[in-house]
Amino acid sequence: MSEQTRNKRKTYTGFVTARSGEKSVKVTIPYKIPHPRYRKTINRKTVVHAHDEKNETRTGDKVEVMETRPLSKLKRWRILRVVGAAPVVGVPAEETPSAAS
Repeated sequence: MSEQTRNKRKTYTGFVTARSGEKSVKVTIPYKIPHPRYRKTINRKTVVHAHDEKNETRTGDKVEVMETRPLSKLKRWRILRVVGAAPVVGVPAEETPSAAS
């Protein structure tokens, strides 16, 4: 039965905008809605605090977050997976630390 309730949790895709301490990130979730009167599309965003257990995300990464129980005062979401990595600016691909090892 726990598997069925876990599937009902909300999941969203957003971008990591800030790293705030160990295992904590801010994720911005953009969405679009029509204006109530004029019907022009308006860009909106929701900012959530998420738990990053493996400390693997960087600012600019596209991530998928899932709703979870309260983990701290503000954290109610956790990182499921990194959808897309942020581009590394200023460092050529052959000089990255992982390639040098």
